[in-house]
Amino acid sequence: MKFGKVFKRVVVFIAIFTLLVGSCLLSYSKSSSTIKLGVNLELSGAVAQYGQRALEGIKMATDEINKKGGILGKKIELVIFDNKSDKTEALNIATRLATKENVLAILGCTTSGATKSAAVAAMKYKIPIISPTATDDKLTLDERTGKTKAYVFRVCFNDSFQGDVMAKFALKTLKVKSVAIIYDASSDYSKGLEKNFKVAFTKGGGKIVAEEAFAKSEQEFSGILTKIKAKNPEAIFAPVYYDEAGLIIKQARELGIKVPIMGGDGFDDPKVAEKAGSKYANNVYFSTHYSGQDPDKKVQDFIKKYKQLYKNEPNAFVATSYDLVYLVADAIKRANSTTDREKLRKALEDTKNFAGVTGVITINKYHNAQKAAVIIELKNGVQVFKQKINP
Repeated sequence: MKFGKVFKRVVVFIAIFTLLVGSCLLSYSKSSSTIKLGVNLELSGAVAQYGQRALEGIKMATDEINKKGGILGKKIELVIFDNKSDKTEALNIATRLATKENVLAILGCTTSGATKSAAVAAMKYKIPIISPTATDDKLTLDERTGKTKAYVFRVCFNDSFQGDVMAKFALKTLKVKSVAIIYDASSDYSKGLEKNFKVAFTKGGGKIVAEEAFAKSEQEFSGILTKIKAKNPEAIFAPVYYDEAGLIIKQARELGIKVPIMGGDGFDDPKVAEKAGSKYANNVYFSTHYSGQDPDKKVQDFIKKYKQLYKNEPNAFVATSYDLVYLVADAIKRANSTTDREKLRKALEDTKNFAGVTGVITINKYHNAQKAAVIIELKNGVQVFKQKINP
């Protein structure tokens, strides 16, 4: 009998102790001296260049903010994970950041497929996820209801806008009436841009003379390009990432295809000219989020600081990720909380006329960034500002 009473007292003590410890841990997480922001990026794998450049922009902005005293008296602490350019890993990391790491928000991913996967965890655990560069139209929308996903945001324009921009550029600036399209059938990004360009181009009076899809990780495009050459298009639109872009340009030029080759922001990486070769990287045009040739003081100051740190030219992935951190910092200030995810979500929704390096950003009702697009031309592999197109 006495043993039973002692046992019951021990059980009660353990239960009370567990509650007290849990309460202390909860109190600690809410009164942490830092603001924990999760980073979910493609730091290795097929599109590592994007994640690595994005991380540079994120770290650069974070260091600047922390040197100035942080946000609401607290400094930013980055919790960084590599999703290895894998959608499943992106979801696993987002789940860990939302639960085990208990971060305030998730920065990333850079690609549409990985971000859509990670967004599943963001919605489940009610944590804001903000991508610097994922452009797929469906990213922020619930495909069943058509409603905006409450916790999913981006600081870049979407494929509808980007596809429309490149279609107008082809029709009005290049003055072409027939285009062939090459796209990656395994990529949400590629399929989204292909669809939106086609709609806008044909609506504007243009004709799609060929559409050729390829499988993931394709390296040989000569067969596809030979078919396209036979159709005599006035231009080629290839909404692909940098590896495929460089190879398509090189192999097209080697086949004697001299027409303009166009793409989206996936072309915005030095690897394109590297893989194509500078002599072939001509008459190439793509839409992106920013140009280093913009004379705006904010842009030039950013470039100067980046060069001092990384001894290189910043591309759009650096710039949009840099803007991402400052935009989130601005939202945290307006939310007046360093721990409340819901208040941050609302502040992100209310973002208007945020002046960033990549332009003035307003988050619309679909959680997309309304901002201008830039057209870049490659001349002997060197990026040259062509024009800016507003929403």
